[in-house]
Amino acid sequence: MVDITHKISTLRVATATAIVKVSKQETIDAVVNNLVPKGNVFEMAKTAGLFAVKNTHLSIPDCHPLPIEYTAVEYNIEGLDIHIIFKVKTVYKTGVEVEAMHGASIVALTMYDMLKPIDKEIEISTIKLINKEGGKSSFKNKFPNVIKAAVFVCSDSIFAGDKEDRSGKTIVEKLDSYGVETSHYEIIPDELAIIQEKTKAFAKENQLVIFTGGTGLSPRDVTPEALEPILESRIPGIEEAIRNYGQQRMPYAMLSRSVAGTLGKTLVLALPGSTNGVRESMDAVFPHVMHVFHILKGKNHDSL
Repeated sequence: MVDITHKISTLRVATATAIVKVSKQETIDAVVNNLVPKGNVFEMAKTAGLFAVKNTHLSIPDCHPLPIEYTAVEYNIEGLDIHIIFKVKTVYKTGVEVEAMHGASIVALTMYDMLKPIDKEIEISTIKLINKEGGKSSFKNKFPNVIKAAVFVCSDSIFAGDKEDRSGKTIVEKLDSYGVETSHYEIIPDELAIIQEKTKAFAKENQLVIFTGGTGLSPRDVTPEALEPILESRIPGIEEAIRNYGQQRMPYAMLSRSVAGTLGKTLVLALPGSTNGVRESMDAVFPHVMHVFHILKGKNHDSL
């Protein structure tokens, strides 16, 4: 199966449809009036669909086991066509499109099985997804101009040439995958005054200023102390999201002092110095965090 361990959970919704075509009005009448010998077609088919959607991963090899938290089945009759509308919801890392289509198809197949004794010309057609919400397509942020970022690596040892930088390069690679241009990349020592100077200078020309390193508890870890006095607005939700995401993967993440806030129209982030820590921090909040650039321009969530 595809690795989804790096993804975050969001509300996922999918609606699928299938059509059962019967050959005569008598079949429709039997369904509507509950006169089918095998029982109530609508209720039996619905029950089969509910069982099916919860076990999709047992039938489709690449589907992940996931919690199905809501399922609804509706029917619309149009002439000799019975339209099945199957809706599924979950809060998880991956979507429920296949689950919705699987449910709709099993509802249709159950109806076929129940109706075949009274109608030999039944067809199943048009099994398809008609709507989905909650994945990447639901949270796309479009900007008229390219978002620019300045990336700083805070490390005495890397600055001195004793170690090679990996975390800063990881940030640059991640930003590139989100369509963000890294206009500046620099390695600096763990000095409070330098961190403040760089933040103020590069916040004027970049929408993002990201630091990696200096968020731990050693005496030279001063990035939070440098940023906190100059940030105009702290954003605790970003900090909580980063730590919560990391804590689910590494118990030591609770010791990180990641910082997020704004300086003017610029988002400033202080992320861990380890390669895994910075990668997980980026996965925790990007690309969704870039929605902040719309908000900083005075727009609200509902207008986008």
